[in-house]
Amino acid sequence: MNGTNLFKIALRALANNKLRAFLTMLGIIIGVASVITMLAIGQGSKRSIQSQISEMGSNMIMIHPGGDMRGGMRRDASEMQTLKLEDYEALRNETNLLAAISPNVSSSGQFICGNNNYPSSINGVGTEYLDIRQLKIEDGIMFTEADIQSSAKVCVIGKTIVDNLFPDGSSPIGKVIRFNKIPFRVVGVLKAKGYNSMGQDQDAVVLAPYTTVMKRILAVTHLQGIFASALTEDMTEYATEEISTILRRQHKLKATDDDDFNIRSQQELSTMLSSTTDLMTVLLACIAGISLVVGGIGIMNIMYVSVTERTREIGLRMSVGARGIDILAQFLIEAILISITGGIIGVILGCGASWVVKSIAHWPVYIQAWSVVLSFAVCTVTGVFFGWYPAKKAANLDPIEALRYE
Repeated sequence: MNGTNLFKIALRALANNKLRAFLTMLGIIIGVASVITMLAIGQGSKRSIQSQISEMGSNMIMIHPGGDMRGGMRRDASEMQTLKLEDYEALRNETNLLAAISPNVSSSGQFICGNNNYPSSINGVGTEYLDIRQLKIEDGIMFTEADIQSSAKVCVIGKTIVDNLFPDGSSPIGKVIRFNKIPFRVVGVLKAKGYNSMGQDQDAVVLAPYTTVMKRILAVTHLQGIFASALTEDMTEYATEEISTILRRQHKLKATDDDDFNIRSQQELSTMLSSTTDLMTVLLACIAGISLVVGGIGIMNIMYVSVTERTREIGLRMSVGARGIDILAQFLIEAILISITGGIIGVILGCGASWVVKSIAHWPVYIQAWSVVLSFAVCTVTGVFFGWYPAKKAANLDPIEALRYE
């Protein structure tokens, strides 16, 4: 018996029991659709996080003072004054793997303009800070090196500050805002970036020359941190090692001494968040994959019933010359047809469900081709695996006993 005839017989058998065949497919349909949807949500979340980290500067490196033991008591890193302007200048002049570098000092307080006010922080930075944080000027200009040298009271503000201090829609360029009674002239407005993956408003920002913040607001000579960006994301690790070497020399640390500074990179954060989302994606996919197993058991159950119902038919076929391999192939083809058809419907429903989740829930969703192929391959293997035993049982029936079966 050739393959075409076996295929036609299998199709006819399924057509004679349409409702039962559909209900058998239902487990496969739900399983495949669930796997595709869960993987799409997981991959969408991962890409969204990576995109937002990239917007913050995927090759960004952050240097902060490290905690230290003083008088037998470990002090908090925020109380340390181990980073100086000399460290920043040494890094700027000696590193070969940094594209940009900027000091950082900040202070929290109330910004006031006329009758409007808004609580936020003012960040004292250098001119290269915009490149490091992937920020752009939408209106006006960035303050200059001359402003930094003269500790000028100028600033660049974000959209959230603009909306709260200038609600009438007037241009803030050239206007004066006060921070804790200190006047600052607005010279530029940053392009809006929205919220990041941690829920922080990236537009509630005010940038000023670091010398101004150090001298006129904080009255300090040390830095709270240094921001830098590696030439490329792949060179971040090497740039971190170079920074560590220079700072240890600057701070005259011995080989046995611990670092009195901390270096963190966006690459570390990206790797950590990616591994977390990958773990959650696998977990969601495994939970959804249980439906495929349940669907496979349903196929086995129905194929057992089908073998039992068609015992006389099997005996008749064998009596007229059908071989065991033909009977095996016939029932195996039926199981595979159920799986493949259910898989196709499941793929369509999974893609549709992903689109609904993206449109209605506004979750980040990304369907990868491999997830569709994998789901379809798994459902096909499921059909073969769970359909094999009932088909083998049918193929091993004794023709005489089968003809006698009532």
